Amino acid sequence: MARRAGKAKTRKSVAKRFKVTGTGRILRRKQGKRHIMRRKNAKRRRRLGQSALVAKCDEKNVKAEMPFDH
Repeated sequence: MARRAGKAKTRKSVAKRFKVTGTGRILRRKQGKRHIMRRKNAKRRRRLGQSALVAKCDEKNVKAEMPFDH
């Protein structure tokens, strides 16, 4: 979906999924902790609960969807 020129709006779905740190990096949740927990060991489940940083190459796209949060 192409953006039209004019007032920038925050994509609420993106704003709910990502958080901007104090230094401007973007935090995300790790995938794979929704279901089928039995076959994942405790260490793996614990690591999946921690947040991770968005890759540098994807930061530009995420920040474009949140124009007022960074």
